[in-house]
Order: sequence, then C-alpha cells, then structure tokens
Amino acid sequence: MARSVRGGLIQVKADVPLDGSAGDVKRRMIDKHMPLIEEAASKGVQLLCLQELFYGPYFCAEQHTRWYEMVERIPDGPTIQLMQDVARRQGMVMVVPIYEEEMTGVYYNAAAVIDADGKYLGKYRKHHIPHVAPGFWEKFYFRPGNLGYPVFETAAGRVGVYICYDRHFPEGARILGLNGAEIVLNPSATVAGLSEYLWKLEQPAHAVANGYFVGAINRVGVEAPWKIGEFYGQSYFCDPRGRFIAEGSRDKDELIVADLNLDLIQEVRNTWQFYRDRRPETYGTITAL
Repeated sequence: MARSVRGGLIQVKADVPLDGSAGDVKRRMIDKHMPLIEEAASKGVQLLCLQELFYGPYFCAEQHTRWYEMVERIPDGPTIQLMQDVARRQGMVMVVPIYEEEMTGVYYNAAAVIDADGKYLGKYRKHHIPHVAPGFWEKFYFRPGNLGYPVFETAAGRVGVYICYDRHFPEGARILGLNGAEIVLNPSATVAGLSEYLWKLEQPAHAVANGYFVGAINRVGVEAPWKIGEFYGQSYFCDPRGRFIAEGSRDKDELIVADLNLDLIQEVRNTWQFYRDRRPETYGTITAL
C-alpha cells in the first residue's frame, strides 16, 4: 500500500499592531494563524509547519531587550500547550517554531514537534545563527542550538527540522538524512535582495543529495517599523528529485498543501546510491579546519 502524507505550510505577514505587551503581540499573531490552521485540518493536512518565530514579527531586525519578553518554555509554555490541544483535536502533526527560554537569559530559536495525538515529541534548536547587516541581528537574541539534528517518529512519518539560515549549511541537512528523515521542514524569515536567488536552489539540492522531501516556509510582506526588505513568501514542497510539487504566492497569507508520496524516497535512493557511496573516512577536513 502506498505511503502518502498530506503536508501543509503556512505563510503569514506579521502586520498586527506591535503596541502593548509581548503577550498582546503573540495573541494577535496566533489569532491570525488560527483560521489557516483550521483550514489545514479541513483539507486533511496530516503534517503542518508554521513559519519561523510564528507568533511575532521578525524582531531580529533590531537589537532591543523588549523582545526578550517573547520567550516561552518548551513544552510548558502557553503557546505549545495550546498547539498540543489543536493537534490533538485535529489529529494533525504540528511543527511550531517559537522563541524558547531554557533559563533566564539563555534563549534559543527553536521549534517544537507535536504528534497527531497532541503528545510533545521534542524540539529542534537552530544551529547556525546569523549576524548580518542590515537587520538580521540574531546573535543578540539566540544561542546556537545544542541538541544535534534529531528526527522525530510521528504519525506522518520521520520528520526533521532545519531553521532558516541553517539551510545554507549542507552538513546538517546530510545528518538529518543519516538520522532517517523522510521529510525535512525549514521555517524561515528571509528577504528579497539577500537570499531570493538561493531560495529555490539550495533546498531542492538538499532534497536531491539526501533523498527526502523538503518543505520550505517563508513569511510575506514588509514588516513595519523596520522595513528591512520584502519577505517574499513562495513557500513550497519539493520531492527527492528536487521537483516542486506545491508553491505559495509571493505576497499573501496562505496555506500551501501537497501530497507527499513517501514511496518515492526508496525509488530515488535505489537509483542514486548517495548513502552507499559516501566516503566519511575522507571528510575529516570538514571538522578539522
């Protein structure tokens, strides 16, 4: 029997008012996401991923301690507990990226993975932290991830997570494959003029090199007050041959849905024996330099 999973990606513009407390901002953004999450459930989505730092603006556009108030614990904070309830009610696996507090003053860019029964399975912490002008001051907010490259056994298959800037580093993408990932999800926040020429190049290449599906999510629009550039959307799924199977628009809030034929993974890997033909004993220079 064919193994097919219906995947969903949500891209949203952070155009809510930023006044009030961090909790006020989060509530506005969560409220904006809920109809799209409900739409995903109504369309039979089995695996849903939200965008990077989904419950707020891309606040790394400035360096201000106000945004430290956006942190929550995983899984004990209110947002992940809410999404556990949603996942349980809808029978849908969810990947939920938020600003994580490990302890006071120690924060990560992270994503919680929740199974279709609402069970919290674990989290991924973004490894590669950019500090790039103009407007990507992430080292002010996040420590580098320290939990490795886990793959989660979910009701929708074996799922790995990479976050935004991670996608420029093929080493972690390979490790996710070696750890058994069938679907790798990359929630992002990236603007035109900086990375758009790479958006449809790097991640299909990861899919091909590692023989898995990739779901890439980008937010949309120009976010006030910083206006660091246009978040250009175009979230997509691609298959292990690097072919685009669903793609979102450039400029609107949207749910992107695709049916992922997981049997294609074996077919592709039987053709391209990249795992068999690896030569790890020759790769020491990668970690030595």
